[in-house]
Amino acid sequence: MKIGILTQPLQNNYGGLLQNYALQTVLTELGHEVLTINVKYKNISLFRKSASILKRSLLKLLRHKILIRSYPTLKESEIISENTQQFVTRNIKTTKIIKQKVTEWLLNEYGFDSYIIGSDQVWRPKYSPQLSTYFLDFLKNNNTVKKLAYAASFGVNDWEFTQKQTQYLEKLIKLFDAVSVREDSAIDLCKKYFNVDASHLLDPTLLLDKEIYKSLVKKQDVKMSPGNLFTYILDESDKKDAIIKKTAQKYDLSDFSVMPNNQFSDPSKKNIQDCIFPPVEEWIRGFMDAEFVVTDSFHGTIFSIIFNKPFFAIANKNRGLTRFTSLLKLFNLEKRLVFSTDDINFDCFNEIDWEHINKILFQEKQKSLDFLISHLK
Repeated sequence: MKIGILTQPLQNNYGGLLQNYALQTVLTELGHEVLTINVKYKNISLFRKSASILKRSLLKLLRHKILIRSYPTLKESEIISENTQQFVTRNIKTTKIIKQKVTEWLLNEYGFDSYIIGSDQVWRPKYSPQLSTYFLDFLKNNNTVKKLAYAASFGVNDWEFTQKQTQYLEKLIKLFDAVSVREDSAIDLCKKYFNVDASHLLDPTLLLDKEIYKSLVKKQDVKMSPGNLFTYILDESDKKDAIIKKTAQKYDLSDFSVMPNNQFSDPSKKNIQDCIFPPVEEWIRGFMDAEFVVTDSFHGTIFSIIFNKPFFAIANKNRGLTRFTSLLKLFNLEKRLVFSTDDINFDCFNEIDWEHINKILFQEKQKSLDFLISHLK
């Protein structure tokens, strides 16, 4: 079967890239021909750019520490993404780049027999400007192809859709052959607002054995990490720095990170080279070499589990807290979720029973694979 995957654009998010790689790999191993539909959102309009520059210039005049231009140029974006895009080129098969609203005629040349939505927060309005695309609106009159949602995520347990969106998207989702979601709370959301039954399945990254990820690192001959406390922090803060420091002191560990030295939006003086995202394989190597992980990332938490590394998952409400609580509850690891140093009493943290965790993972993996196998016949 020829399958088209629709997920968030393949940019600089390590977890987002790897969930797509994992789903494509699993489907290929099941005997299918798979392409990811390579959606790229349009560049920010000239009007919005001009308005932003004007606003930031005024703030600068008022002595705010702020960068006048917060948006990188196309050339700067290519430099920032050079490593992550190399990963896509090597490991993810895609369609041509689509910069406009996805339509069926744009994809006719690929002859897809099935479309799969997922995973990642494809059903969160603020992350998906073309929201209806992720409910396959362009296939609403096509009854010949299969339509599946695999571990799609709303990201939160609150309903963020307008009434108008809800009514329209309910009609679209009821055209799906099967729906599965990534968080347990999403089952109730689908039932309450869409009147659709959904299955709770694993994020695609959990479907692959860690040896497959290790092989990616080996192919690129990534050197050993410079420390043994891997920190993957998406939204830095003093509270998170305090958690890292407390953990490093307790276990006598040396912390390291795999992130750009600087963010483009940072107002401090910088070189564009400092904004380049390190290779995806270097990020994976971080988990391989770590003795402990501290992260505020959902996929950072997942890869800690995959590589059986003790960890603290710092609650990240802005990016969707329910993703963490659902994942950790599945593996009986709720105590690993922390909000501040006040939540860390090392005397209360038992060693993780990885044999038990891996047994749960095996069972959930079979359930997820059965879903794909049974609906892609």
